[in-house]
Amino acid sequence: QVQLVESGGGLVQTGGSLRLSCAASGSIFSINTMGWYRQAPGKERELVASISSVGSTNFADSVKGRFTISRDNAKNTLYLQMNSLKPEDTAVYYCYANIQYSSMRSSSRWWGQGTQVTVST
Repeated sequence: QVQLVESGGGLVQTGGSLRLSCAASGSIFSINTMGWYRQAPGKERELVASISSVGSTNFADSVKGRFTISRDNAKNTLYLQMNSLKPEDTAVYYCYANIQYSSMRSSSRWWGQGTQVTVST
């Protein structure tokens, strides 16, 4: 059993910043890629950013230069630092982690509960 608990969402003004956190716990052998998706009303789910177990990162074009993804492997925690926020960033943000439970190759994706980010105009 694995749990991913998100925190840090909220309401900010255009140009403001938020930092989202995602803490993983439970039966974890190793965590591979972690990342963040977001879902805005009436829009398709979008991969915002991801980070590998050794720190390689990828970002959606819409957030490049504004968002930073990082992880603390000792704490099994993922972060998303969001700066220069725009109304278009308003969405529910979901973290995920690809987790192995043993030395077997198989892994499963686990999801956080989602946290609302609202950017006012």
